[in-house]
Amino acid sequence: MTHILFIDPIEKLVVKKDSTMLLALTLKNRGEDVLFLFEEDFFVQNSGEMSFDCYEFSGSIEDDFYITDFAIGNKKKVQMKEGITLHMRIDPPYDSRYQRYLWMQQFLENYGVQVANNPLGIMKNNEKLEAYKRDNSLESYVGASVSGAVSFVEHLKSEGVEDLILKPLDLYQGIGVEKVKADENFAEVFMNKSREFFGPVVVQPFDSSVVTGEIRSIYYKAVELGTILKTPKAGEFLANIAQGAKFVRYEMDKSLKDECHEICKDLMNDGVDLVAFDILGGKISEVNVTCPGLLVEVSKAMEENLAEKIVDLM
Repeated sequence: MTHILFIDPIEKLVVKKDSTMLLALTLKNRGEDVLFLFEEDFFVQNSGEMSFDCYEFSGSIEDDFYITDFAIGNKKKVQMKEGITLHMRIDPPYDSRYQRYLWMQQFLENYGVQVANNPLGIMKNNEKLEAYKRDNSLESYVGASVSGAVSFVEHLKSEGVEDLILKPLDLYQGIGVEKVKADENFAEVFMNKSREFFGPVVVQPFDSSVVTGEIRSIYYKAVELGTILKTPKAGEFLANIAQGAKFVRYEMDKSLKDECHEICKDLMNDGVDLVAFDILGGKISEVNVTCPGLLVEVSKAMEENLAEKIVDLM
């Protein structure tokens, strides 16, 4: 088996704590044939042999599971055929660029290539909407209709909600997330947010429990690998590690574990094995399937290399 990890340009990544780097080095240390593929070398064709320019690499996994001494090595031509697994590890946003790559990766099935997570599974299961389908989820509005958003906010106000969260449907790492008031200026604020992100916006009541932490739990093939609690910096509301949030190991209660397990079983039917859940106030807020991250941080908190568990379950 050859593993090809399709990734963003190295200069775009924080290599030291990149989940893909940890997985790649773990696969390599286990004796697997592992290579990187970059966007500039990716294509599809419908006749003849199709081979990609892929790259060898080197690096070390430290005791705290952060990556050091990483370097790209020699270029190697690899033919697309059975026995190849292509790991889709391009970061969101899920935009037209991302969609084109999913279409192209689905085309690779014609050559016997397996893609993980499955492109059709990623297309089908939006990370936010998948969470909102659950009975145990935050009250949420998604759309570009001003009248619809205003009506939804009026409903929230009748329940005593004063603060709201607005965020785009397809971004990541807290980009575009804004806390606003449920007041007479809401319609204008909503319109501006919709224009800024060219379409649907998510509106939710602000959950003040975020100051006590947001859960990130990583699953592979419906098995919980590890879970952390992320706590925002003092005075902030985004529990994002890239923006300074702290994290510690966390034990979810059985009901949450059961819910995550059931979602993962459903997603496996769509070829989606690697999933990362964000959970706030006891409610699942995101079901990350595009390029689930924080594998290094969760490994550090759990004091074991969780990529080893992924390899064992592959």
